[in-house]
Amino acid sequence: MDTTVADPLIGALLDDRYRIRGRVARGGMATVYHAIDERLERTVAIKIIHATHAGHRQFTEKFEREAKMIARLAHPNIVAVYDEGRHEGLPYLVMEYIRGRTLRDLLTERHRLPAAEALGLMAPVLAALAAAHRSGMVHRDVKPENVLLADDGQIKVADFGLARAVEASGDDHSSGQLLATVAYVAPELVSAGHADPRADVYSAGIMLFELITGRVPYDGDKAVEVAWQHVERDVPPPSAYAPGTPAIVDELIARATRRDPGARPTDAGALLAELTAAREDLVPLRQYPGHQPPPQTSSAATQLIPVVRPPQTVKAKRRPLRRPPLVIAAVLVTIGLIAALGGWWFGAGRYVDTPSLLAMSQDKAMTTAGQAGFRVTSTEKYSETIPAGTVMAQNPEPRKPISRGGTIALTVSKGQERYTLPNELIGMDAAEAVKLLGSMGLKTTQTQQYNEAAAGKVISSDPPAGAVLARGAAVALVVSKGPPPISVPKVTGKKLDEAKAELERLGLVVKVTTQESDQPKDHVVGQSLPSGKGVEPGTEITLTVSTGPAMVVVPDLAGLSFDDAKKSLDAIGLVANRAFNWPGGRNVVYTQSPAASTQVPKGTTISLWLY
Repeated sequence: MDTTVADPLIGALLDDRYRIRGRVARGGMATVYHAIDERLERTVAIKIIHATHAGHRQFTEKFEREAKMIARLAHPNIVAVYDEGRHEGLPYLVMEYIRGRTLRDLLTERHRLPAAEALGLMAPVLAALAAAHRSGMVHRDVKPENVLLADDGQIKVADFGLARAVEASGDDHSSGQLLATVAYVAPELVSAGHADPRADVYSAGIMLFELITGRVPYDGDKAVEVAWQHVERDVPPPSAYAPGTPAIVDELIARATRRDPGARPTDAGALLAELTAAREDLVPLRQYPGHQPPPQTSSAATQLIPVVRPPQTVKAKRRPLRRPPLVIAAVLVTIGLIAALGGWWFGAGRYVDTPSLLAMSQDKAMTTAGQAGFRVTSTEKYSETIPAGTVMAQNPEPRKPISRGGTIALTVSKGQERYTLPNELIGMDAAEAVKLLGSMGLKTTQTQQYNEAAAGKVISSDPPAGAVLARGAAVALVVSKGPPPISVPKVTGKKLDEAKAELERLGLVVKVTTQESDQPKDHVVGQSLPSGKGVEPGTEITLTVSTGPAMVVVPDLAGLSFDDAKKSLDAIGLVANRAFNWPGGRNVVYTQSPAASTQVPKGTTISLWLY
């Protein structure tokens, strides 16, 4: 255990609930601690994301969404997620604490495993991935480090969705994040950045290869060199490195690691079915249901058919007919062969392996099955990952026994389940809207607000009408409470005290701002809500109140001509008035009113006497 007193989180209390006790491991994207949930008194694991990733808004948003999805995955082979939160800005997950070690630790200890044991270890891993794929999730980082071997024998997969969240940060390449997982990366992730359940199938195939051979198929000095080998080269058979590996295991890994995603099993569930069939084939003398060994063509078998001689009569006194010994022997052998073939037919002979129709188009699957002599029925089912018209499941499963000429039931993808919010949602009764959206598999929440629409009618939705949503998505409905009870009065032109009292009597909250105005001081010159608008009690309204016109200082105009004095007054918003002009004088100001240096409101008239 890597616990040091230098780690400031040791002993910290997260969310007033989780007390950090020690460090378990530190990786490229997060550090894992063990902690005590002081509320439920249980030991948990806490994965805290490093600050290098937490600083990216896209990462944190996707991390939180992925955490909620992972928490909904309930499967015995998936590490449970209990909670998520933030500590000093760093996102964290609260998870089930597993006492044990990783599959990487086991490989380090034993180097490689027998094929049968490797298949047994991979079965619960694929079961966990299959559960995630059915829920629309892709792991994207399948590797031995993320497989936990509990002390009680359980096998659990961890870190669902974290690789996807790290990708959102936009710096995974620059930070070398792929260095630890490049050995297992699917070709399409390298060449196109695209991942669906078949990418997890590829990584699982590489991991099975490593369990059997003790090595990964590709290596190189640089991560990018290793990554592109996945794109450009086929994975070699494990028997090339581990002689004695059964051919069926070579074939299983070859199918899982095809470079073309379309040639692989469609998801982990399909790969698990093939792996289960391979495990059964590794058992000696495998028999189909109802199989019995063919009867032996021995003397005991021939005794089932007695030799019948023709009847004899006294009157005829003829010698009994005798059949040649060779004819009798031939008859007995023929009868024995018929019995043996009959036993074989009604046992194993009537059964064959079911062909794999998975990932084929429906038309191709029906043609393939028909050419092999089988009948086909089909049903349709939505899928978030498998294209419409593609076979996503079959019964019997591939390589399972089926009687000759039997029926194969196909499940064909209808594509992604999507619904368009109808335009008629607005104006519909809320109860009817909830029922309509429920029939589409959509969830609803409701809030109410006053509106001119009748009470109980839907007035808006988020997302809006016309949006295309997946099954299970949430729609927030806003429902009318009826017309608002308060009509805003007109208070402009009134004194502030009078306007404020009137509005507060109606139940409105009054805020005040001021501005200079040519209107009288302390009079309302504007209101934020127009008169006549309907609002509810507690609504805030802002009044703009006049502080009166701006004040200016009267300049000293003595000695200036009337024209020059007028220009000076115009410039500061005052009005020049010729009060007296001495006849025959020079037209020069000798006195003024108001006097120089007096403060007056803009627009004030200044009287001038000239001589």
